[in-house]
Amino acid sequence: MSILTATNPFTANVIKQYPALNAEQVSERIGDARNAFAQWSSTSIAERAKVLRAVATKIRENKQHLAELMAQEMGKPIKEGEAEVEKAAGCAEHYAEHAHAYLASQTLPSDASHSYICYQPLGTLLGILPWNAPVWLAFRYLVPALMAGNTCVIKHDPNVPASAQAIVDTFLVPGAPANIVVNLPINTPQIEAVIRDPRIVGVSFTGSSAAGRKVAAIAGSEIKPVVLELGGSDPCIVMADADLDKAADIATLSRIINAGQSCIAAKRIIVEASVYEEFTERLRQRLAKLTLGDPLQRETDIGPLARADLRDNLASQVTQTLDAGARCVFQSEVPAGDGFFYPVTLLADVSPDMCAFREETFGPVMVVTAAENIDQALQLANDTDYGLGAAIWSSNADYIQRAINELQAGQVAVNGIVKTDSRLPSGGIKGSGIGRELGPQGIREFVNAKQVWIK
Repeated sequence: MSILTATNPFTANVIKQYPALNAEQVSERIGDARNAFAQWSSTSIAERAKVLRAVATKIRENKQHLAELMAQEMGKPIKEGEAEVEKAAGCAEHYAEHAHAYLASQTLPSDASHSYICYQPLGTLLGILPWNAPVWLAFRYLVPALMAGNTCVIKHDPNVPASAQAIVDTFLVPGAPANIVVNLPINTPQIEAVIRDPRIVGVSFTGSSAAGRKVAAIAGSEIKPVVLELGGSDPCIVMADADLDKAADIATLSRIINAGQSCIAAKRIIVEASVYEEFTERLRQRLAKLTLGDPLQRETDIGPLARADLRDNLASQVTQTLDAGARCVFQSEVPAGDGFFYPVTLLADVSPDMCAFREETFGPVMVVTAAENIDQALQLANDTDYGLGAAIWSSNADYIQRAINELQAGQVAVNGIVKTDSRLPSGGIKGSGIGRELGPQGIREFVNAKQVWIK
């Protein structure tokens, strides 16, 4: 029998083992979601909105429990887990309020008496989700899809089985038909058969670029739409005319959220040469103040990485970068014990040929690179296979406009943090993915934009 094992990354102890579904059980669950589609898709957007508002209320009531589950299963500090739950609730409320406008029919002129586009649900979707933000990434997929009238299957990461079930249970509210969201606790080798199941009409995937390519290839062979939110190596450009203290504050915050296990974290800090050493010292001072420890304790800023193999891979990337000539400016102590901690690390003088510049680093490792001017800063920022988010800090309007125009990324933050926001579309280009989530664009990814022509 296939097993899902939840391990506490702070203690390295097994929390619990869960049986994975077999093929027959998987088929039954998909059938449950497919059977719920007829009723759910026929409800009005106003009725769906009532359900989503009830879901928002319920998840807030369970905030402490969900935050504790995330702390135990993947190491997220509990204060970050609580904020994640609030963000998910806000997503449900946003789409409950705005889905009607996002999905309103659009009249277009033609040779018809009346021609328009209407947006209709596709059917039952599959969401393949990662462990690093279990609640938020599930809601980011589920809420727009449900408000559009689809039903949803979630295959969450095997690291977070209790979190996954708790998320699905959140959608058991008055007014919600049974099985509009169903949970598939399965292991990775079982995913291909689910994607190919004819009752699954579209796939949303969040995870690594390598896994995303595999998902896209399978879905493409079945002619099923996909949205892929993949890895990132986000650049953060800091020019000499920026507010350096504020830039250092936000760059540090961006990098260490979730112990650095965030696709849209500021991973490559590109600093104008005239303030390079000064700004690097500002980063060192801020990183040195952070507290590593038990994610269930409120004073903890950074918890362990989610798995031992993630820690070991990050250590290898840092070693390769140092061996290539980078300078280690700071490295923290780690708590005693068997937890999967990696020290907060600041690497300077990182050049484009080094491992930590070329690869995504998924952990509390910040790398700093000098640029002579805005031209070189933009060239360095774009010298990557990724294109998720990017940021620039400057008071120069010309620099800012050039960054907006030239940075190769799905979103650009000016004098602020790259983040996801239910009101705005999020997604990447190049190796960071295809499609968009959130905002009005996100809810239209899994609908039939049907053209209607009337004479």
